[in-house]
Amino acid sequence: LVSLLLIGIAAWGIGFGLISSFRVVGVAIAVGIFLFLIALVGLIGAVKHHQVLLFFYMIILLLVFIVQFSVSCACLALNKEQQSQLLEVGWNNTNSARTDIERNLNCCGFRVFDLNETCSSDCFRSRQCQPCAPIIEEYSGMVLRFVGGIGLFFSFTEILGVWLTYRYRNQKDPRANPSAFL
Repeated sequence: LVSLLLIGIAAWGIGFGLISSFRVVGVAIAVGIFLFLIALVGLIGAVKHHQVLLFFYMIILLLVFIVQFSVSCACLALNKEQQSQLLEVGWNNTNSARTDIERNLNCCGFRVFDLNETCSSDCFRSRQCQPCAPIIEEYSGMVLRFVGGIGLFFSFTEILGVWLTYRYRNQKDPRANPSAFL
């Protein structure tokens, strides 16, 4: 479900022109496909009672849990100053994201609106633009809390999946010899 959601959101973002960076879309789609394949391995392992597939599913799901839990905690732990520094580094290092932000949020420049710089925003023609930093900081705090909370929720469902896989691996296959363990 999460994998299909990631792929759908990436396609929606590029379809509506909200995201022009193919790297961001490519990473989201690749992560979605990876998660879908992992879920498929778990499903096949459960249906076939295949202990090796279930073991690899359990290990990979545990690693995904660790990464997702760490990222979720980092999103929730960032304070305003750290968010501002992170946004400024991102602003200075990416040109495509900068033009997307200026176009979508109708702002120019990060902290100061400079008439000598080029801007892809509509307000640049009238020379009445606001700097982008306050607008981005307002959205980023809200988005970081949302992404951190959703990531935390799904990370705990993943640890539940690891526990269930561990328990299920050691059960007898009802189709096999009743006295044999798989």
